[in-house]
Amino acid sequence: MRHVDLDDQEGYLGFQIAPMLDVMFVLMLFFMVMAGSVKIERELNTKLPGNAPTSESVDFPDEQIVSISANGDVLLNEEPIETAASNKSLPQLSAAMQRLKQNADAARTELLVTLVSEGDTPYSRAIQVLDALALCEVKGVTFSTTDDSVSQ
Repeated sequence: MRHVDLDDQEGYLGFQIAPMLDVMFVLMLFFMVMAGSVKIERELNTKLPGNAPTSESVDFPDEQIVSISANGDVLLNEEPIETAASNKSLPQLSAAMQRLKQNADAARTELLVTLVSEGDTPYSRAIQVLDALALCEVKGVTFSTTDDSVSQ
């Protein structure tokens, strides 16, 4: 009888590429089938946010801060909007408050305005700001002062 000497390398057939190709074809087939079921973005019916009225009221109010400096400058949310030399009717403030009021009405929220004035602010300037708010039909107005003597 003849004796066969088996080498350790005889059982190793090398890198088999056929099973790997089978797996790759199955994956490619899966992704091709799934790509057909994905909707294209332009086909989706979406509406971007805007001034469309909402069906329910939102819980958080829209609060704006109007500040009046001692020299008569008017600031809306810390941004200068009217100078002391501007028209007494405050057209820029009125226009900005009208836009904010329309946005609050569309969102069914209340527009709240906090009027902050320094202790040396002329009363006439505060009345002019109140008149501008009244023209825009802003009803939620609160007053505050930055005078240090009041807080002591």
